[in-house]
Amino acid sequence: VQLQASGGGLVQAGGSLRLSCAASGRIFSINAMGWYRQAPGKQRELVAQIISGGSTNYADSVKGRFTISRDNAKNTEYLQMNSLTPEDTAVYYCNAVRVKSSLYDSSRDYWGQGTLVTVSS
Repeated sequence: VQLQASGGGLVQAGGSLRLSCAASGRIFSINAMGWYRQAPGKQRELVAQIISGGSTNYADSVKGRFTISRDNAKNTEYLQMNSLTPEDTAVYYCNAVRVKSSLYDSSRDYWGQGTLVTVSS
């Protein structure tokens, strides 16, 4: 199973970006998908997560500005980021939690490569 993230780039403060993360390979089910970010000199932190049933949770710093969504048929998640600020500058990583390749396989988590988001002031 591989996760491919895309959509990062350079944007001015107040602007928007949409990140995508597609999971590929032998996938039977994915329990949850999420986005994390890591700014220079800081620890990786959870940005948003969406569970298979559709429930979501967000970091307080992005509530009301970011929206996570998921296309279960495509095993793809999205992160719509609006009203970006320089504090949102970071490498964003997607992950997939408790991925099973078949009904009887054990599950494991996967990470995608990071995509850099830079917000200029």
